[in-house]
Amino acid sequence: MKSPFFLIVMKVALFFGSFNPVHNGHLIIANYIVEHTTVDQLWMVVSPHNPLKKRATLANDYDRLHLVNIATEQHDKIFSCDIEFNLPKPSYTIDTLVYLKEKYPDHEFELVMGADNLVNFHKWKNYENILDAHRILVYGRPGYTPDQFVDHPSIKMIEAPLMEISSTVIRNLIKQKKSFLYWVPLSVHDEILMSGLYQ
Repeated sequence: MKSPFFLIVMKVALFFGSFNPVHNGHLIIANYIVEHTTVDQLWMVVSPHNPLKKRATLANDYDRLHLVNIATEQHDKIFSCDIEFNLPKPSYTIDTLVYLKEKYPDHEFELVMGADNLVNFHKWKNYENILDAHRILVYGRPGYTPDQFVDHPSIKMIEAPLMEISSTVIRNLIKQKKSFLYWVPLSVHDEILMSGLYQ
């Protein structure tokens, strides 16, 4: 796993997700953010257990992390992050943010969120504290037009490409033994086939 390089003061975008598996939609969004916003790096934070998702559908934590590693290894501003692996489960974003701020007090952390998640943001643990302390970069999702929070000063809508790629669809293609080439990076595609993940 490549390690992020650290400036004394750095602005980091945190892209939380199950990445089950990571796919080209995730990576296009990540690349857009590091190229079109003011962040210095983006960390793809692999979540062991999202409280709003069923644990049974997740591949092994380290398998998903490994796929993110190989998907991002060629990019100099996008990194995988396993910070939540050593935190209490299920993973709550506010707890991770508090931990990161203690670990890297000089860094500024921004969140990356899809419009579909913004719709449910009020259900997150201590969401008001997140809004008070962090900027949230929100990318569009097909079929979602969030009206909650969009006028909040901490929310910034970004004009990233609308992506309809879904990890669920990819997992179903794999189970049905259908091609999922071009849905994921070639390195991820080959690793899934070789390891038997999701089959």
